[in-house]
Amino acid sequence: MATHPDLRTDPAAVPGPGSGPGPERHLDPRTELSEFLRTRRARLKPADVGLAGYGRRRVPGLRREELAQLAGVSVAYYTRLEQGNGHNVSIEVLDAISGALKLSETERAHLLHLAKPKPKQRHALRRQQVRPALMDLLTAMEGVPAYVWGRRTDVLAWNRTASALFGDWAARAPQERNWARITFLDPAARRFFVDWESKAYDVVGHLRLDAGLHTEDPLLAALIGELSMKSENFRTLWAAHDVKKKTHGSMRVMHPLAGEMALRYETFTLPDDQEQSLAIYHAEPGSASEDALRLLASWGTDASRDWSAAVRDQA
Repeated sequence: MATHPDLRTDPAAVPGPGSGPGPERHLDPRTELSEFLRTRRARLKPADVGLAGYGRRRVPGLRREELAQLAGVSVAYYTRLEQGNGHNVSIEVLDAISGALKLSETERAHLLHLAKPKPKQRHALRRQQVRPALMDLLTAMEGVPAYVWGRRTDVLAWNRTASALFGDWAARAPQERNWARITFLDPAARRFFVDWESKAYDVVGHLRLDAGLHTEDPLLAALIGELSMKSENFRTLWAAHDVKKKTHGSMRVMHPLAGEMALRYETFTLPDDQEQSLAIYHAEPGSASEDALRLLASWGTDASRDWSAAVRDQA
């Protein structure tokens, strides 16, 4: 897995011209493809792929001719692809390039989306709706923090225990119920997530995946533009072009009422809507974190209000 860019010492890692959304309010798929391939090539050393590193290199990573040789394509062909021209490239060639670049399965899927974009999806502008039965399921899961999230990292629905853990989403404006905005623009997030840099990396990695699927989404482009303007940390991570799919893992949080907790999470993509996911959090059985989570669940709505008041007091 790629290492996280240093958010404290790399303020110059800002997208150059064409790297972010332009005035047309959408992402340029050619630029996205070009920058993704360039950054994947730059992270590889000759020794990583069994090549001798002869001579000094003006730029980090493999040379284009080395990558082309490993993938079994001509230098001119690969150069055209890295310049964003992927219209006529075959799946077989993309697989060969994925192998040469040592891409993960998530990165390979991202490359395919960028090189073979789907026709413009008009439904991307429609507000996502959560099925009533799924809303009932969230209510039935009280005692376990759970929420549904969708495109652009928008939080779409949640139960009371999730509000007790993460703060009252109902008190936020609809456009602010978004993990990317919360992570990078809400100062409370840096206190809440013990490893904030890891959380930021995960959020941007997922947003990159979304961008590969929906380059024509003006709301996504506007979100990326806003975050790029307001957060230097976001610009640094966005320029790295790393992608990450949220599935499962662990995290530590410093809750303003319950203190520090070690949590695990599982994320399930809905079978009838691949653009919505159910996230569920839990703690190790018998741990202090489980006790703290149980206490928050018993407080319910009161915990959400007290959470907000405690955050204001810490500001």
